[in-house]
Amino acid sequence: MFVETLVMILLLCMTFISLYRAVVGPSLLDRLIAINVISTKVTTLIVLVAFVLDQDMFIDVAMVYALLGFIMSVGVTKFVFKGGLSS
Repeated sequence: MFVETLVMILLLCMTFISLYRAVVGPSLLDRLIAINVISTKVTTLIVLVAFVLDQDMFIDVAMVYALLGFIMSVGVTKFVFKGGLSS
């Protein structure tokens, strides 16, 4: 239980470091990558909570969150580099 809690705290700290890069990032690409990293870290935290609490339902939530994070990354990247979401 101690190891899982320590890993969660470290992931949370790394998430806040990525949040700093998303806010202050010198370029738009840095901000996009930081947001993608935050999404990945939150997904990992959800899976760790599912492991600690022994709740399989949280794994489904983590999978949906990961899918939404991926779709968001693709959509924002296309919007930024192409100027819109239409093909």
